[in-house]
Amino acid sequence: MREYLVVFLVAATVTYLLTVVAREIAVRTGAVAKVRDRDVHADPTPYLGGLAMLGGLFAAYFVARELPFLGNENPFVFEDALAVLIAGALVCAVGVIDDIFDLDALTKFGGQVLAVGVLVYSGIQFRYFYQSTGEVFALDTAQGALLTAFAVVATVNAVNFIDGLDGLAAGVIGISASAFFLFCYSLSYLNDVSRATTGALLSAALAGACVGFLIHNFHPARLFMGDSGSMLIGLVLSATAITVTTQFAPGDLTQGADGARSSLLPVLLPVALPILILIVPLGDLVMAVVRRTRAGRSPFAPDKQHLHHRLLEIGHSQRRAVIIMWLWAGLIAFGVVVASVFTGAVVWIGLAVGFVVTVALTFALPLVHNQALEDVIEAALEGPDQAEPGLDPGAGADPAETL
Repeated sequence: MREYLVVFLVAATVTYLLTVVAREIAVRTGAVAKVRDRDVHADPTPYLGGLAMLGGLFAAYFVARELPFLGNENPFVFEDALAVLIAGALVCAVGVIDDIFDLDALTKFGGQVLAVGVLVYSGIQFRYFYQSTGEVFALDTAQGALLTAFAVVATVNAVNFIDGLDGLAAGVIGISASAFFLFCYSLSYLNDVSRATTGALLSAALAGACVGFLIHNFHPARLFMGDSGSMLIGLVLSATAITVTTQFAPGDLTQGADGARSSLLPVLLPVALPILILIVPLGDLVMAVVRRTRAGRSPFAPDKQHLHHRLLEIGHSQRRAVIIMWLWAGLIAFGVVVASVFTGAVVWIGLAVGFVVTVALTFALPLVHNQALEDVIEAALEGPDQAEPGLDPGAGADPAETL
């Protein structure tokens, strides 16, 4: 665990430091987000935050290779991790070009498919699924590649869609990566197998990179991650989940904390977790496609009707809207992980309480805030015009002012 903490801190620190460099590059190359009608930021803001995050991920990877525990484990851990980072660098490069020259959607999609090709060529793809009985459901190469492409591309674009408020995408993916690290480490611990896994390594590094970038990106943001960052962290998250499907034995994935066989949830979690974590942005993505298609527009045409825009409309501030979406991401991500590994009434009670609190903060907080604001405004408007009964309005005033 201590070495994973080192990986997290290295990724966070290097990303934090490189963000300044990335901002300078963005300013010099003209990769700056201009203020448009559908945007919520008020001032032009540089892009290319993905470059800093990529640097943090690679720094964490190279440091991990030199650590006494992680560095002496199975070489495939670092082979798979390097393949994921190379694919991430490719899609980040496409994002950098887009941030500077504004590529069309089809070209970006081609870059995403090319990055998936790197993953598949490196052996990082869905190959089989274990059932709770220990039986194996095998996929042929084409089926596995198509399922991998669908999962990665869907996650990449879902993350890209939620990158609409300061700190939103970095926070959601940072929470998601932390939850997935808990899942990977818990599986290793409960089944008494090697703690060194590609999933744990990459998720710790990804969480650190998101935290390091978030310091510069929380409202008011000094730098945006741009497509270079959103596509990078989306690919790394989805590819990290895929690596888990081939690095655990059937019994490892189906054994719960009590030592007994559990349901199919842990088996399917590497596939389902990116989808469940991003269920809100994925739902936003589906609704956007339907909404634009019904209006006769391209499904890639931007608008101002995303979920984060709606949170702003019902009365949340930018910071509060971001924190609300963080809460939803944390509730879903950690809730699914805890429910898949642990059992008992305490788990479900805790999840129910978390759900009620999150719903209340989402819908009740704007009403309370708006009512309090209205009371303050009303008191301010009525105060100067209404004097208390029995008081002389001129009492205590400067004689010169009463003339």
